Amino acid sequence: MKRFSFIIYHLSFIICRKIFLTVFFLLITFHFSLFTVKGQDEQKDAAPPPLKFISKEEKKQLEAEADITKRTKLALLLIDVRLKAAENFFSKQQYREMFDELGGFHALVDKTLDFLNRNNDGRGKILGNFKRFEMSLRTFLPRLEIIRRELPAEYEPYVRDLSKSVRQARAKAVEPFFGNTVVEDN
Repeated sequence: MKRFSFIIYHLSFIICRKIFLTVFFLLITFHFSLFTVKGQDEQKDAAPPPLKFISKEEKKQLEAEADITKRTKLALLLIDVRLKAAENFFSKQQYREMFDELGGFHALVDKTLDFLNRNNDGRGKILGNFKRFEMSLRTFLPRLEIIRRELPAEYEPYVRDLSKSVRQARAKAVEPFFGNTVVEDN
């Protein structure tokens, strides 16, 4: 009889343990699925990001400038104009128009960085333009952050991503200053 009660006790312990583990895993799964649904709802409420495009006039102005330094200065001026327009629309709470201007801002930043990288021949003549570009991007980040902090929740994710993109562009603009070697290869 003792042996039988020991077996019953042992089996009941194993069954209770399995039930406990099953319930525990179900609760954990349910708990994490709530976070997943919450994250999906936040993304669903976000406004779609604007198109990244450069206007025909801006493109024509940039293509007309052959000198790299003048083109870089012109591009930075156009970028600043786009950001000022976005700030103006933001102050008027015209968020859709602000988004369109930020899309143009984003496109100009990407296009300028691509242009500088394409024209970097490794001789160091373009480094001043990279420096000018990076320093200007540094001034744009606080302005974007001011916009982001005051935006309604549905517009905030794109501006946060745009700030990250500008930081990455700054990092890419600094890369040509650091080569793999200390002494020039002959």
